[in-house]
Amino acid sequence: MAKSSADDEELRRACEAAIDVTNQKIIMCMKVSKSRGIWGKSTLLGRGHMAKPRVLALSTESKAQSDKAFLRVLKYSSGGVLEPAKLYKLKHLSKVEVITNDPSGCTFMMGFDNLRNQSVAPSQWTMRNINDRNRLLLCILNICKEILGQLPKVVGIDIVELALWAKENTPTVTNRAHPRDGPLASVVTESDSKVTVEKDLVSQAEEEDMEALLGTYVMGIGEAEAFSERLKRELLALEAANVHAILESEPLVEEVLQGLESATICVEDMDEWLGIFNIKLRHMRQDIESIETRNNKLEMQSVNNESLIKELDKLLERLRVPSEYATSLTGGSFDEARMLQNVEACEWLTNALQSLEAPKLDPSYAKMKAVKEKRAELEKLKTTFVRRASEFLRNYFSSLVDFMISDKSYFSQRGQLKRPDHADLRYKCRTYARLLQHLKSLDKNCLGPLRNAYCHSLNLLLRREAREFANELRASTKAPRNPSVWLEASSGSNQIVNSADTSTVSEAYAKMLTIFIPLLVDESSFFAHFMCFEVPALVPPGGHGDGSKTGPNDNDANDDDLGIMDIDENDSKTGNSAELGTLNESLQELLDGIQEDFYAVVDWAYKIDPLRCISMHGITERYLSGQKADAAGFVRRLLDDLESKISLQFNRFVDEACHQIERNERNVRQMGVLSYIPRFATLATRMEQYIQGQSRDLVDQAYTKFVSIMFATLEKIAQTDPKVADIVLLENYAAFQNSLYDLANVVPTLAKFYHQASESYEQACTRHINMIIYFQFERLFQFARKIEDLMYTITPEEIPFQLGLSKMDLRKMIKSTLSGVDKSITAMYRRLQKNLTSEELLPSLWDKCKKEFLDKYESFAQLVAKIYPNETITSVAGMRELLASM
Repeated sequence: MAKSSADDEELRRACEAAIDVTNQKIIMCMKVSKSRGIWGKSTLLGRGHMAKPRVLALSTESKAQSDKAFLRVLKYSSGGVLEPAKLYKLKHLSKVEVITNDPSGCTFMMGFDNLRNQSVAPSQWTMRNINDRNRLLLCILNICKEILGQLPKVVGIDIVELALWAKENTPTVTNRAHPRDGPLASVVTESDSKVTVEKDLVSQAEEEDMEALLGTYVMGIGEAEAFSERLKRELLALEAANVHAILESEPLVEEVLQGLESATICVEDMDEWLGIFNIKLRHMRQDIESIETRNNKLEMQSVNNESLIKELDKLLERLRVPSEYATSLTGGSFDEARMLQNVEACEWLTNALQSLEAPKLDPSYAKMKAVKEKRAELEKLKTTFVRRASEFLRNYFSSLVDFMISDKSYFSQRGQLKRPDHADLRYKCRTYARLLQHLKSLDKNCLGPLRNAYCHSLNLLLRREAREFANELRASTKAPRNPSVWLEASSGSNQIVNSADTSTVSEAYAKMLTIFIPLLVDESSFFAHFMCFEVPALVPPGGHGDGSKTGPNDNDANDDDLGIMDIDENDSKTGNSAELGTLNESLQELLDGIQEDFYAVVDWAYKIDPLRCISMHGITERYLSGQKADAAGFVRRLLDDLESKISLQFNRFVDEACHQIERNERNVRQMGVLSYIPRFATLATRMEQYIQGQSRDLVDQAYTKFVSIMFATLEKIAQTDPKVADIVLLENYAAFQNSLYDLANVVPTLAKFYHQASESYEQACTRHINMIIYFQFERLFQFARKIEDLMYTITPEEIPFQLGLSKMDLRKMIKSTLSGVDKSITAMYRRLQKNLTSEELLPSLWDKCKKEFLDKYESFAQLVAKIYPNETITSVAGMRELLASM
């Protein structure tokens, strides 16, 4: 018989090395083949197809409180070394099944109750022979019984046969330890005794009884099938004997059944009597419930009648119209003394109408005839009162304004500017502010005609005040009447421009805005609150639209505080877009037409001094930045329109001035500095004085347009005579720089044009100086240019052999050009001086001319030294001394 792998010491050592756990001991390790089958079926007959070599190792671990046992699966790596594959705890082993499809009986599988995926077929293990199988299973069962105290279910193998095999193949060596040593003391490893000595699967007493039982049969114990058939037959015999005994006890059964039948009859009689009593009790209970229901209904009816009487009393009180309120609503006076009674009547009427509407009135009352009649009566009272009040207020607004217009003392007169004062008007209107609030709550539609009437009446007053104030403002302002002519070509460059002080013009415009813009903002705010628009406040109480302080005569500092904001606490405080749109439409009607007087002041100021548009533009910008409230839309539009008109007027002045500049190009043969160059410097200085920190963009745009036209016109004039074009350009660009030097240091826009003029001046100087130099020394520098051109194609040594460039030609050219060089330089100076009208430019131009000539001569000298090394010419140092002496 072949040696079992369980006895292989090398295999055991390899397993211990693979597990590498110090506190665990390997009980047994054995080589097996692993394959995968389907539940209940086995494919092991073709084990060569799926079989994989594995090693099963049983190990135990002893701890202070408990012992553990493990089944380890080890596999061979690619290098033939054992390595752990899987680890099972034997306490979860629930089933050991020997596969019946394998005729050899060497294949079995083990089921564990803690496997996560029970749908996957468990692995099947195939041993080399039956002895290895029995040896491994016997070791597993002994460990389970000793350590875990329970045995797994064994299927496909008889436990008795397994016990008999263990007895035949195990020596009689026993090694039982004291119980205190723990259950592991009874398990002896094969490394100690080469055989496994374990506790018996069957106790000694059970074994003796089994032997006695088996001894009663003549057949041998090995004939298992015959023994099983014998036991089945005896079991059938015992069951037949039990049936016979039951049949013999039939008389006793009959007697028991008769007793049960008589008891059933008594129970049925008792059930019938109980049914009768139950019916009688049910009828009695129904009678009692009926009596209680009738009693409860009577009590409820009594309570409901009392509540109904109270509710009807309340309803009648709600429907009653006090006679004093009815009198005020239908025919009372609207005098100031009677306004308190009228307001009280309005409050009562409003509350009465609201009390007849849900949720204050129960919806079930709404269909009552009395409620419908009373609602119709209240609606009639409301309509009558709203009509009377609206008619009175329309007439009242008209009469107030007519009275003020008829009194000339309210307006500005000759020699006296009068600030509009609406304190008395607002005080009288404020008397009816609370009435308007109640009219709004009664009928919002009535406010439209009232707003139109107020706007129409007050518009007449405001326009009359603005017209009278503007006329007297212009008449009382002392300003020069002769308009300034700034950039006319006919004016001499030295003529002093009319610089009369016109500050009173812009001051008059500022006064117009100071008086009327806050007034218009206040009127807009008062109108919005007085006419019950749900919009936010335009200005703080006592404030003005421009943020200026109130004057000593400003007695209406708190005119916008109507004291009526607590009437309707449910009104929106933030306002909505619909209300805002309606308000701006009304403000347009209230203030429309007043802008014409502002336009007239702007036109008047423009005729006196167009440059005052700059100051007026800055003043308008300051007021415009102070108008933040959306509800003052008309005032903001008015300021926008004024700003646009002022910009338009100033742009017209700029266009006219540019047209005057363009006329200069029509004059023939203009020399020297053009007249508009110095006059523009004067104009720019005046414009900067008017800016005063405002209107920077407006002036910068004018500068850009002016200078662009000036430079374009200058270029056109210079091209009329190409001989003196560069002289005209350099003189005018120099004059532009000299006149604007101070302003260019503080004005970025002018600084940009200053640098542009500087570049154009340098270019014109360079062209003019080169022309003078080449006129006097043309042969010299043409000879140098020929040499430079040939140096691109041939070597310097070959150049003296070219036609016209020989040493003899060089000597002739030097003799003709440099023999009287001092005279040529003098002629060059005279030509530079000939057409120049600005004598102050001559020194700087002559210095540039000498420097440019010396640079060119130095380049020529370097060429001669390189091409004609043996030829001598005037040295650069000598030429520099000659130029310095002249």
